[in-house]
Amino acid sequence: MPIDVEAAVLSNTRLSDEFNVLALSAPELARAARPGQFVMIKPNDGTDPLLRRPFSVFQILRDGAGHPTGITIFNKRIGRGTGLLFDAAPGSRVACLGPLGRAFAPVGPPEEAWMVAGGVGLAPFMTLAEALRDRGTTTTLFYGARRAPDLFFVEEFERLGIHVVLSTEDGSRGAHGRVTLPLESALVLRRSSVHVYTCGPTPMMSAVARLAEAHDCPCDVSLEPVMGCGLGGCYSCVVGVRDDAGRSHFVRSCIEGPVFDSRRIAWDVLVH
Repeated sequence: MPIDVEAAVLSNTRLSDEFNVLALSAPELARAARPGQFVMIKPNDGTDPLLRRPFSVFQILRDGAGHPTGITIFNKRIGRGTGLLFDAAPGSRVACLGPLGRAFAPVGPPEEAWMVAGGVGLAPFMTLAEALRDRGTTTTLFYGARRAPDLFFVEEFERLGIHVVLSTEDGSRGAHGRVTLPLESALVLRRSSVHVYTCGPTPMMSAVARLAEAHDCPCDVSLEPVMGCGLGGCYSCVVGVRDDAGRSHFVRSCIEGPVFDSRRIAWDVLVH
């Protein structure tokens, strides 16, 4: 069952003029969270914004004995709600409901794990990377952004033993172009069984899913639709999927996702 808490803001780390990481005190929630799950957050008790917003659990905070004490969220300032979270002061409180949704299933050796992140799609992969490390799984992160200043936490992933492959659309760091370019090259050259995990802009995830299918690799996608409640009541997060016969229908991402087998997704509905 999800937990609804008034979580104290422990710290607010500004990464740039747009991005920050908010650390929240929520021990019960942190103990229950699994890689790929999300929380619904409201930054104040007023009506602006009226609804909570979904955020992937970015990190699990632990005390000196290793006990979970809270979580962090990776935030990009876009509108009113994300702007308030960007400005949240330590000691203030936010309404936090979670953990919610279907989690990633981390694979183990000899299968490799390749995570493909675009922009804020990095958010669900820190907890997944830790779970893969604990299983001894060889893991690669393909991480793309528009420009070098928008690439964050590279060293933290490397400290977990993750091989990181960077790309930027302007060529300022790593490969020049979209993240799917180095991914495709690696898939052509791969010599072992690979499970792909991806999160980011929908067109990017669609392209990653097509590449994975073309190379006979299973692929899990973490979708990011707009959500109003996170509990399946408002039907704001419906996404198109296909059954075994190829017939399309809609499901609630907050209940059946946000993690889906990429082969289930009706990408033509999502992208267009």
